[in-house]
Amino acid sequence: MKILVLNSGSSSVKYKLIDLEDSSDRTLAEGGVEKIGLPGGFLKFKRQDGSKETVELGLIDHQDAVKAILANLTDPKEGCIKSYGEIDAVGHRVVHGGEKFSESVLIDDAVKAKIRECYDIAPLHNPANMTGIDAITALMPDVPQVGVFDTAFHQTMPAKAYMYALPYKYYKEDGVRRYGFHGTSHRYVSRRVCDFLGVDIAGQRIITCHIGNGASMAAVDGGKCIDTSMGLTPVEGLMMGTRVGDVDPGALTFLMGKHGLSAEQLQTIINKESGVLGVSGVSNDMREIEAAIAEGNERARLALDMYELRITKYIGAYAAEMGGVDIIVFTGGVGENQAGLRADVCSTLGFMGVDIDKDVNARTRGTETVVSSASSRVKVCVIPTDEELMIARDTRALVGKK
Repeated sequence: MKILVLNSGSSSVKYKLIDLEDSSDRTLAEGGVEKIGLPGGFLKFKRQDGSKETVELGLIDHQDAVKAILANLTDPKEGCIKSYGEIDAVGHRVVHGGEKFSESVLIDDAVKAKIRECYDIAPLHNPANMTGIDAITALMPDVPQVGVFDTAFHQTMPAKAYMYALPYKYYKEDGVRRYGFHGTSHRYVSRRVCDFLGVDIAGQRIITCHIGNGASMAAVDGGKCIDTSMGLTPVEGLMMGTRVGDVDPGALTFLMGKHGLSAEQLQTIINKESGVLGVSGVSNDMREIEAAIAEGNERARLALDMYELRITKYIGAYAAEMGGVDIIVFTGGVGENQAGLRADVCSTLGFMGVDIDKDVNARTRGTETVVSSASSRVKVCVIPTDEELMIARDTRALVGKK
């Protein structure tokens, strides 16, 4: 079964075409369209030989972008399929499902209406995700579509974990609570690490660390999420590339009053000007932060120390919440590739039975690896995430039930 996976943003559409066979999964094509509706729009894709190509296009809207993707997939020279008809289904990443979706679903008019009902709590993401759904509906009206929600995996959290200590009416009337994000990644790596280690997920207490420019963590007990670091929005929790993470709300109202900031200006500060970039003044890219530290930049050192401490604190909190931990998983661009960060984070966790194999950890980048020592009571693993594969598998499972 050939499944097209789409991740539609406000001015971009990322895609993968995955062939799910009985015995193997193959990525047939991948790439993305960027700068939709802006000057200099382009399609970037990976050729069959692994090389990359960029084609400049004039892209008015997301329907144009999806047309460009489909044209590339069926191109006689660059494509991998002969016609749209070879695509059996389309799976869409949808960021926010609120309390309406606890699992992936076949998309119909009722589902679309519920996704739109979440616009007010995800104004930057859900409308963009819907553009991809609408584009496929217009271009391929007969192909089944599936929505896979970033928030769905976290819907198993108990109320004591997801509620905020605000007046209860704001939860009942406005849906203000912790929802969590990166759920598809947390679900994938928590299952995959158990397959990799040959253990039953039902008996495992797992802490998943999705560490990248956007970062979140989850406590997964017996395969179910019981807590996660992101909240109503993806700003809460860990310190991130440009997002502030946990901060005293009183500090924000203080700054609003002192500097006359509007809500929109504050949103820009906490989403785009804070985190590693804001503290270091250098970059939100960890490679550039490490280079600055090597040159003696003290603010870059402070930013990395803060970044790592937040991760360590959440590991400690989640271990306490679950009554211990059996597996810690690092994933995401930073988690998979920054050996120094993994070592630093785990260096103070010896009291929990965590012991890193320094040599194995130092040479591990982006591969499935146990980086803890043989004597470690907690398995520490690197598991590259594959959200697109998870979306494709959910899509196949649901389309097969039609």
